[in-house]
Amino acid sequence: MCCVGAVILSEGRLLLVKRANEPHRGSWSIPGGRLISGESWQAAVEREVLEETGLTATCGPLLGWVNRKIGNDLYIIADFSVTVAYPEAATAGDDATELGFFLPSQISEIDLSPGLAPFLQEHGFVGA
Repeated sequence: MCCVGAVILSEGRLLLVKRANEPHRGSWSIPGGRLISGESWQAAVEREVLEETGLTATCGPLLGWVNRKIGNDLYIIADFSVTVAYPEAATAGDDATELGFFLPSQISEIDLSPGLAPFLQEHGFVGA
């Protein structure tokens, strides 16, 4: 299953959404989700950000890949750097019960989706 993730930074804070649905309902993650058939990676990122945060996004460079096996499903996730014009206008929607901007020091204090912490560490968003 092909998926995308959006790394959105504002004033040194990372935008995270609290997942409303499985897998990992109730955990915090970067905005993202599944590709629709025929959709480009970049279009999927921008659509998912709009659906989950209400923000109009511009997809930037690919940051990395994450592979995650959940049950019998294999998720292949492409995580991109994303910019938004008005981050303060973010509101939880669609697959998110809430959202927030977190400083690197706060990220270790919340329940992250499995595999997100190592990705954030690997790419320098939080300390090891």
